[in-house]
Amino acid sequence: MQIHTTVRHFELDPGDREFALQRLGRLERYARDLGDAHLVVTAEGYRHRAEITLHLKGRELASREEATEARVAIELAVDRLEEQLRRLKEWRVDRKRRPGNDLDGAAPEAETEAKEEEE
Repeated sequence: MQIHTTVRHFELDPGDREFALQRLGRLERYARDLGDAHLVVTAEGYRHRAEITLHLKGRELASREEATEARVAIELAVDRLEEQLRRLKEWRVDRKRRPGNDLDGAAPEAETEAKEEEE
């Protein structure tokens, strides 16, 4: 996964930048189809806003958080994105485990009814 970082109106500390890259790298465990991530950190007065856009195959997730410090805003935004990815993964797994997903597309009840009619 490639991570692009943009900082507006201030200079991001190297420690905070490494923290952001490390936290975003941990998101790979939730989806294998991660494309790239774009992190935008903006300072406006005393507020820092972190906006993360994550590109997946056929899908795009985004989170935006504000805090008084850049590191806290990044952490909150990554936490929100992690929750979105967790829900997406649960949805994908539940969809695959649904009963009745046979290769021919027929439901199991229809097959048993057809067999009973033949007898």
